[in-house]
Amino acid sequence: MITTMDKAGRVVIPKAIRRAAGLTPGPLEIAVEGAGVRIDVPTQSPLVEVDGRLVLRSGPDWSADEWREFRLADQR
Repeated sequence: MITTMDKAGRVVIPKAIRRAAGLTPGPLEIAVEGAGVRIDVPTQSPLVEVDGRLVLRSGPDWSADEWREFRLADQR
């Protein structure tokens, strides 16, 4: 996928890539790796404790089928 960088150094990450990577507005970690640039979401546990149960802090915008596969993968 091709995108461009403006004079201020801003790059638009296409929506499909943001969604696939789970990127949301907020802080990001960026680093140079060889001839490329790596962007990561700062590490935080996606789990928080609510009423004695662990729940996802926030998650990707998945369809019901994608959530079903996620749950089934944990049982395999």
